[in-house]
Amino acid sequence: MEDLTIRVTGMTCASCVASVESIVSKIEDIESVRVNLPLEKATIRWSEGANQDLDAVKKAIRNGGFGSEEYIDPRKYRQESIDHTNKMGTQVIASLILTVPTFLLTMFVGNIGQISDIDLRLFIAFILSSIVYIFAGRQFHIGAWKSLLSGRANMDVLVHIGTTTAMLWSSLVVFAPFLEFLPSIFSSTPHVYFDGAAFIISFILLGNWLEAKAKLRATDAVFSLMDLKPKTGLVVNVDGSVSEMPIEEIVEGTEMLVKVGQTVPLDGIVVKGSALIDTSMMTGESNPLSIKENESVMGGTIVLDSALHVKSTKHHDDTILANVIALVDEAQMGKAPIQKLVDRISAVFVPIVVICAVLASLGWMFFSEGYGDYNSTELAIMVLVSTLVIACPCALGLATPTALMVGTGVGAQYGLLIKGIDALQKSYTTNTLVLDKTGTLTVGKPSVTNVKTIKSASDNPLMIAASLETGSTHPIAEAISEAHSKVSKELMSFDKVENIGGMGLQGYLDGQEYAVGNQALMESKDIILSDTIQELTEVLKNGTTVVFVSKGKALIGYIEMKDELRDTTNLAISKAKNLGLEVIMLTGDRVETASTISKEVGITRFEADSKPDEKAAFVKKLQKEGATVAMIGDGVNDAAALAIADVGIAMGAGSDIALEAADIVLLRDDLLDVVSTLELGKATMSKIRGNLGWAFVYNLVGIPLAMGALITSTGWLLPPAFAAGAMALSSVSVVFNSLTLRSWKPHRA
Repeated sequence: MEDLTIRVTGMTCASCVASVESIVSKIEDIESVRVNLPLEKATIRWSEGANQDLDAVKKAIRNGGFGSEEYIDPRKYRQESIDHTNKMGTQVIASLILTVPTFLLTMFVGNIGQISDIDLRLFIAFILSSIVYIFAGRQFHIGAWKSLLSGRANMDVLVHIGTTTAMLWSSLVVFAPFLEFLPSIFSSTPHVYFDGAAFIISFILLGNWLEAKAKLRATDAVFSLMDLKPKTGLVVNVDGSVSEMPIEEIVEGTEMLVKVGQTVPLDGIVVKGSALIDTSMMTGESNPLSIKENESVMGGTIVLDSALHVKSTKHHDDTILANVIALVDEAQMGKAPIQKLVDRISAVFVPIVVICAVLASLGWMFFSEGYGDYNSTELAIMVLVSTLVIACPCALGLATPTALMVGTGVGAQYGLLIKGIDALQKSYTTNTLVLDKTGTLTVGKPSVTNVKTIKSASDNPLMIAASLETGSTHPIAEAISEAHSKVSKELMSFDKVENIGGMGLQGYLDGQEYAVGNQALMESKDIILSDTIQELTEVLKNGTTVVFVSKGKALIGYIEMKDELRDTTNLAISKAKNLGLEVIMLTGDRVETASTISKEVGITRFEADSKPDEKAAFVKKLQKEGATVAMIGDGVNDAAALAIADVGIAMGAGSDIALEAADIVLLRDDLLDVVSTLELGKATMSKIRGNLGWAFVYNLVGIPLAMGALITSTGWLLPPAFAAGAMALSSVSVVFNSLTLRSWKPHRA
């Protein structure tokens, strides 16, 4: 069932995320809900056959204290976010303009007179701080009550209780001369906390503003990909004229004109012309690619030196660029086990903090005589406010999604597409790298080097093979077809052709069975190869692949093929070993070929003659031995192993099935990108762990200090304003630490 997405506004921390998820999950027929804090997005999945009442979902979210609306075009949302962030900046400045004089009046200014028995200095501070409390803090107060009414507590509750307590105490002190029923402590105390309440709101607004700016920067990579999508394309009409058309209206098979400097609108095939293409924004490849007729081009790439005529092969929402954006978006919505742990902690964090703050406050009120200039009640108020404020779990909520957003966005810029955060976390612990040979270690485009016909056979093995392989896109099939086309255009017309997974093809003509494939296919048909295998011993030692051709129960010949190694294979294997990975080659080729290739690239362990199910079984075996396996492949025969591996990585030019089964997709056919992906995964997870470590340590240290742990030994207590500043700093530091990932680049040397 297709997931539905809505926008959720008003979320500020991990508790907010937990609140929204709890609210939505309680609605009947909803199977699951995933909420992304930085993107302000909730993805909802209904049970099969359920009545999808989106209005009920929106209403429930709004009743819970959050905003809910249709998920608009992300680029429009980004502009909204920019405008909102600018307004936040104005609000922060206004709040600080009122807060600073409040602080000076309460802390440094002496007696400036009275108005009807009210201290004028404190009265002005009351007016200034009330404006901050009521107007600048309005969002926290409303959010807190809505959250409490929904049965959950979030950051707004902590801010509301803390600032309201400070304002209420201080206001009673100011107006005590008119409120004779109040206890004498209010008329005798010199301490008010207007500055604390104002600073709490101002610092949190400042922190939120800095977070908003940083989160915009964190999404730069994703939106730069979105900006690659052109809005229109030049369509070549039947009469040869050209007209501009929205890309949404361009159907598959439409011929388009792409002029110099323009972006290719959609994926397609070049039907006229040749040119250099800039693919840097899609793959990170700095050098332009030379593209000529009958070669494919990706939408989003730029034509540099000559106009091209391109026939579209994909609709606008199914292009490589569209899928890249979708993959990145999906990855950023996921939750790794480490984040799920944070969510469970955050769900109970606020209630526990409120209880701790109240207990600590009551303890200082009833079991102490105060300390220094503060009596027990004043001390209790400070402890309550400081503890509530410093414990806001914003840093915990931002630790994972911000690092994930930056990491996956940067990866996409270099053609490294991570489908989900689970794969990212597992790549962090990967210790075994399993590689397919054809199309992974090698270029995947073998060429025919020799055709051998058995003396007793009268049929042409190359013609039979080419006829059976007609229509196949496998590299071996293409090489055989290309070799045959150079000597003859004649092909045999088989009645039926069947694919034998991982082994080859078989077909029927006039009741006779023909087959082309590897040794395993021949042996499955009881075809005797003993004499031929002895003859091929030296050939196989050179890394040559042999394709056998049979008719009935007789071998009629074989085709020798050679697939060259990729230019970066040896370097990639070396870098993988330097990362501490055990590298294993897994191939369907014969032992002799596998042995030659493995020695050439420096791999000491390999498995040859592996069928698709055997590849998957081998990966399972490694996992049972305790290995965390990353599997790299590109073909249909690799799909099962890719799906079973802890991290499945598909080379970009591989089959659709392989790409679907993989956790990570590489746009380029470059083995170095495999190593780069694992390095990016480790870098991103290191940031996430660092962020969470800092957030937990901050709370473990900050909360006891706010509760008064050092009062008896040092006489020092964390003031409410300092607590607010520390809370804001923790959140901002987590976001900016994640932003350092923007400087990450693949090491290709």
